[in-house]
Amino acid sequence: MEKVKIDDFSRFKFLSGIKHSPDGKHGCFVLHESNVEDNKYLSNLWIINLENEKCFKLTSFDSERSFLWMDNENILFQDCRDAKDKEKMDAGEEFTQYYKINIHGGEAVKACRIPKKVNDIRIIDEDTFIFTAEFNINHKDINSLDGDEKSAELQKRKEEKDYEVLEEIPFWANGGGFTSKKRTRLYIYNQAAGILEAITDEHENVDLFNLNEDKTKAAIICSSFRDKMELTNKIKVYEIQSNQLNEICEAEELCHYYADFLSKDELIITATDMKKYGLNENEKFYIADLNTMESSCLTPELDVAMTNSVGSDCRFGGSALKQVDNKKLYFVTTEGDSSFLNSINSTGYMDRIITAEGSVDGISIFGDSIMFIAMRPNKLQELYLIEKGEERKVTSFNEWVYEERNISAPERISVETAPGVIIDGWVIKPVDFDENKKYPAIFDIHGGPKTVYGTVFFHEMQYFASEGYAVFFCNPRGSDGKGNEFADIRGKYGTIDYDDLMIFADEVLKKCSYIDAERIGVTGGSYGGFMTNWIIGHTDRFKAAASQRSISNWISKFCTTDIGYFFVEDQNLATPWGDHEKLWQHSPLKYADRVKTPTLFLHSEEDYRCWLAEGIQMFTALKYHGVESRLCMFRGENHELSRSGKPKHRLRRLEEIIGWFNKYLK
Repeated sequence: MEKVKIDDFSRFKFLSGIKHSPDGKHGCFVLHESNVEDNKYLSNLWIINLENEKCFKLTSFDSERSFLWMDNENILFQDCRDAKDKEKMDAGEEFTQYYKINIHGGEAVKACRIPKKVNDIRIIDEDTFIFTAEFNINHKDINSLDGDEKSAELQKRKEEKDYEVLEEIPFWANGGGFTSKKRTRLYIYNQAAGILEAITDEHENVDLFNLNEDKTKAAIICSSFRDKMELTNKIKVYEIQSNQLNEICEAEELCHYYADFLSKDELIITATDMKKYGLNENEKFYIADLNTMESSCLTPELDVAMTNSVGSDCRFGGSALKQVDNKKLYFVTTEGDSSFLNSINSTGYMDRIITAEGSVDGISIFGDSIMFIAMRPNKLQELYLIEKGEERKVTSFNEWVYEERNISAPERISVETAPGVIIDGWVIKPVDFDENKKYPAIFDIHGGPKTVYGTVFFHEMQYFASEGYAVFFCNPRGSDGKGNEFADIRGKYGTIDYDDLMIFADEVLKKCSYIDAERIGVTGGSYGGFMTNWIIGHTDRFKAAASQRSISNWISKFCTTDIGYFFVEDQNLATPWGDHEKLWQHSPLKYADRVKTPTLFLHSEEDYRCWLAEGIQMFTALKYHGVESRLCMFRGENHELSRSGKPKHRLRRLEEIIGWFNKYLK
């Protein structure tokens, strides 16, 4: 078999958006793949017949990244293949064109046009839709204007493209550009009558909405703000027939993440009060009585991460991780180094549905039929079904990888770094391993910090192993999967987490005598980039470093990034005015004059989460102090470069990293 290649990710298939048909007989999902030549991703709809478990490709337009079932046989999806439509949209017209296609064959045909740029949509009936769309407080509604007024508004918007006026924070969002005075607003539209109505007001930002079973009500998570967005939000219920919007009464302010109808009289909600562990505190379940419009906590002692935070660079597209069916909420949790599917009912009784190691990346439930997208140990994504408690893989899109490539399996290493604190990690041996040889190694640190590494397939690590490197990685304190206390490093960045990483590295060298301690590099992105910057200022044990989308200065991050003004204060327990010295104490830039390690910096121009200025500051400091360093900036990319950046940019990123390590470690 051949070694994993640098461009193998361009042949991987990524699955997302799995959904049952209304009668539960079929499923639809999106299949994504890379096109390196055109430097983009191709996305098409696929159908699975759940009676014979056969899959087939439904669309071939290469741009279908979302869809919804109209009925048991027809699917609605966005598209803009019509040249005249595209011309109008480029000119500033606001609409979304939907096409309809039958799952049994035939051409896609135009079905409806929504007079807004739709984000998320549901069908109420044949003519009525409820959806979210971007709303600009400073813009006139283009669809309400005619003739000269419309032309004048379009011309004004065209001229305004040369300027950005900032009036509130956050003023930009990673992957979303400038956001000042922009909101995600909820609308209802009747296409037969041509009537469009806004449900939420112009200052409210809608995070999520769900319809009840008979489509008479919508549960909405939203927040209203001027000047500064807060972390707390509200739950509101919209009565479609009466056009009334009512708020759920709660005893305290909460940050809500999910809300759906468990029954006609109850909402199930996930939220956190952030009181003890801050913004990263694990969610709890709440029940809201729709008769009294009051809520209460259902699981006050629950301490588990309700998401899939198992890292990989082999995913693309979003998928549901929570869904109500048959008076239960199905939800995904991260526990240890894997994620699992569970259910909970209105009494708080919880049941584990999926128990296998790996990650659950998307779910769809219909009675006893459970479809899910998953990654199993050292495997890429596939579609699975649950039958009588046993999971079964029903697609083989990525089977070629294991048949054609030499894959190195992660080997677990755990170490106690403090009394009662066990750090779990892994080592991947170089491909074609020879026990009589000494090998260079790369220490890879995850982002977050509240995420986890596990045993799922990681192209980056497998590529490093194919190039003759041992790769080791772990979940230090600050990581997810072990409860709030383990994940809580607020005010401690660069202390106990750094100790965990260094002790783990010592344990790896102790147990893996084939690793040459004089030829070890370190890399990581986001929090991992912060930690890479921190490490090179506190030890010379690593002979080269690659710092990606990093943090170097908590003071500058506070005032420049999309989450800075709340994340920095929460995670460091300080502000630039309340305790300037504490922020500087935890900033890698403070220790840049101690650095001796040759360091590569990788940063995206539009990364508003860990802004370019963070990498530039550290790069400048190292150059000033005579340290070998290099900065590669990627235009048109954001914080997600390594996971969903343009294919050619992902290739260049890996070329930069491997070239840097080859220069100093081989």
